[in-house]
Amino acid sequence: MTQLRQAKYRQDYQAPDYTISEIDLDFNLDPAKTVVTAVSQVKRLNVNSSTLELHGEDLQLISVEVNGHAWADYQEQDSKLVLSSLPESFTLRIVNEISPEKNTALEGLYVSGDALCTQCEAEGFRHITYYLDRPDVLARYTTTITADRQRYPYLLSNGNRIADGILEDGRHWVKWQDPFPKPSYLFALVAGDFDVLRDTFVTRTGREVALELFVDKGNLDRAPWAMQSLKNAMKWDEERFGLEYDLDIYMIVAVDFFNMGAMENKGLNVFNSKYVLAKSETATDKDYLNIESVIGHEYFHNWTGNRITCRDWFQLSLKEGLTVFRDQEFSSDLGSRSVNRINNVKVMRAAQFAEDASPMAHPIRPEKVIEMNNFYTLTVYEKGSEVIRMIHTLLGEEMFQAGIQLYVHRHDGSAATCDDFVQAMEDASNVDLSLFRRWYSQSGTPILTVRDEYFPEKQQYVLHVSQMTPPTADQSEKHPLHIPLDIELYGEDGEVIPLQHLGSPVNSVLNITQESQSFTFDVVTSRPVPSLLREFSAPVKLDYPYSDEQLAFLMQYASNEFSRWDAAQQLISNYVKINVEHYQAGKTLILPEHVIDAFRAVLLSDNIDPALAALILTLPSENEMAESFQIIDPDAIHAVADFIAHQLAVGMADEFLAVYQSIQIDGYRVDHQDIAKRALRNVCLQYIAAGDDQPLADKLVSKQFYSADNMTDSLAALTAASESQLPCLAELMAEFDERWHHDGLVMDKWFTLQGSRPAADVLETVRSLLNHRSFTMSNPNRVRSLVGAFTSGNPAAFHALDGSGYQFLYEILVDLNTRNPQVASRLIEPLIRLKRFDEKRQNLMRNTLEQLKGLDNLSGDLFEKVTKALES
Repeated sequence: MTQLRQAKYRQDYQAPDYTISEIDLDFNLDPAKTVVTAVSQVKRLNVNSSTLELHGEDLQLISVEVNGHAWADYQEQDSKLVLSSLPESFTLRIVNEISPEKNTALEGLYVSGDALCTQCEAEGFRHITYYLDRPDVLARYTTTITADRQRYPYLLSNGNRIADGILEDGRHWVKWQDPFPKPSYLFALVAGDFDVLRDTFVTRTGREVALELFVDKGNLDRAPWAMQSLKNAMKWDEERFGLEYDLDIYMIVAVDFFNMGAMENKGLNVFNSKYVLAKSETATDKDYLNIESVIGHEYFHNWTGNRITCRDWFQLSLKEGLTVFRDQEFSSDLGSRSVNRINNVKVMRAAQFAEDASPMAHPIRPEKVIEMNNFYTLTVYEKGSEVIRMIHTLLGEEMFQAGIQLYVHRHDGSAATCDDFVQAMEDASNVDLSLFRRWYSQSGTPILTVRDEYFPEKQQYVLHVSQMTPPTADQSEKHPLHIPLDIELYGEDGEVIPLQHLGSPVNSVLNITQESQSFTFDVVTSRPVPSLLREFSAPVKLDYPYSDEQLAFLMQYASNEFSRWDAAQQLISNYVKINVEHYQAGKTLILPEHVIDAFRAVLLSDNIDPALAALILTLPSENEMAESFQIIDPDAIHAVADFIAHQLAVGMADEFLAVYQSIQIDGYRVDHQDIAKRALRNVCLQYIAAGDDQPLADKLVSKQFYSADNMTDSLAALTAASESQLPCLAELMAEFDERWHHDGLVMDKWFTLQGSRPAADVLETVRSLLNHRSFTMSNPNRVRSLVGAFTSGNPAAFHALDGSGYQFLYEILVDLNTRNPQVASRLIEPLIRLKRFDEKRQNLMRNTLEQLKGLDNLSGDLFEKVTKALES
């Protein structure tokens, strides 16, 4: 346990003393006892070393051989196998046993339902056999799997299938060979009995690739959307990035027990079933779009992650930030670019900004790590993607693609660094990115302050821009960054004013590179309304004193759809701040009529995309609202959120009802126009439920629930009933439970509603549901849906002043600490952000953290977060 708690530093990176070029793995599979034989071709790199240290955990060593002879010169110590007196190059044969059925942490080889599967990223391969389990050791893998033929008819691994056979004892074997060198974290094995959806894809050079999608028996009718998404991703990557798939077969396996969303193992992706299975009765529109995105993400890793991997885990954003950018572009090219951009920004503002302000703050390329699993974060992924997007903004599509091609050409088949990627972009474009590199090493959310002046006699408009990044838990000193600020100016008539200065046009993207700068624009005939940070051109907080009138103007006239939504968010945010102050001072809460009018204009507009209208009319979550405050008052924010929703509901009651009744959709299609109409119709239903006419709301919600022919509309009705605590709620919840209790993925939606219910007895309900027939603490999806919905998605209840929410989470974490430390580490996040709360809550949270710290067997995953939170 001690070695898990030692920090590793990026600056201490050293190349391995040895490398492994080839490995032959032989698995004799059994859930209770699997025998693994690993035969590696090892070569010394460091002439001064004759000691090889291999990583291994929870392994029972049987034998060690070097060049065919038993080797006695080794020691097992601190989760390592240390071999001494070794020759310069040799064949190493290690035999060990593991027990998949005892592996509740779901790292390495474990049992999922009736199947066996692996998860090796980041450091799971060491749970399979002793090995150089680090990403800069790339070997070619040949894998032979032997197992009971009836129980495990499908035996899968990376690469191409090259041989198979049947044994006389009822067992069979399959041999796989991956021709491309890869690190151990990309190894995969799956054994089980599945339904299989098969298809093919012909690449741009005419090669036919076999596509196979494995799902649990009975789920084949929920697989076609994932298969279509895969084919779309393969085609898009060829057309947009010029990257073609390289093996003869591409396989995806959906499993129920999985710590993450999915894993990009070379040629054999293992997926959490929630990101594969979909049909209209069980999956919402959001589920369909998430599946498309995640299928794309893991496929795109084939080049940005697999063919080019990370030199070390500090470089994780090299593959993840880039691949998130790619999957976002994929979703935007296939669907609505503005809707996708808005949803990505909502994640940044609600969750990543909060991470920046937490004890776990870190740059997208961390400087030190205790437990690597803790750095699969929104910062590395989502902010990492925003950093890639800024490079794209600064270079443009053509030069960005030239940079990608140069990066692939230089580093294919190797383990690279973030610096290697930026250097390729710089060399391909001749754009100086030296200052920009600070985004990789500096943590925190910059604040961009913008003030303006207008000089009517000169017809000049001046923007004064300054930047400041507040200190974070990991860095007290901050430096100026290179921030692309995308702007547009509007005249009184709503027309765009061309940007020019001294007779020359000015690019709409301003390069902010200093602590403060000023930008002058000429031929501006009247004081303009500025649209700032268009498309969220940088992951920063914007400080500009917009008036209500300016924001309403932008909601109506901004040419950029993101800017229209953003103006609405800022208008609501202004009144959240005002009303939280009023609530705390005991004053009357307010929402002026002109604010309601601005939203009414959006609802009734004939020339707005219904999906955009739905997003504008959807209030920020309470977590998004909280990011406007240094000290979060969850009770005040909850009361204000309810008040604003109610004022809009009552003020626009007739309009919401009219629009709701006017939208009719025949049948269910995963079609972006239909998705947009359903989104707007269901937002209207939410507001009808939040209004004063409860009998009408109860009637409409019940009618939609019982008549819905798809999960999107059914769940929307249930959500409206839950959020407004309608009289029909108990009946609808019971009906949903009875209909779907056999289906874990569908019940996750029900558990999420239960955990996020705005009811006084919600914690009592959540505790009772731990014993529900559809719930198990062993399945990460169930835990996240119920416990996570309460702790992260119901802040007013979780942060109850009696400390009951903290005590509940403590009990859950004690259980998960030994059962599944990765899931525990993700659930603890709301508890470690104690500095954002009042003194009483801080003390309660600190006491809970001290209790956790005192556990004898505290996992490395929790230890890092608990200690950092207490030190803060």
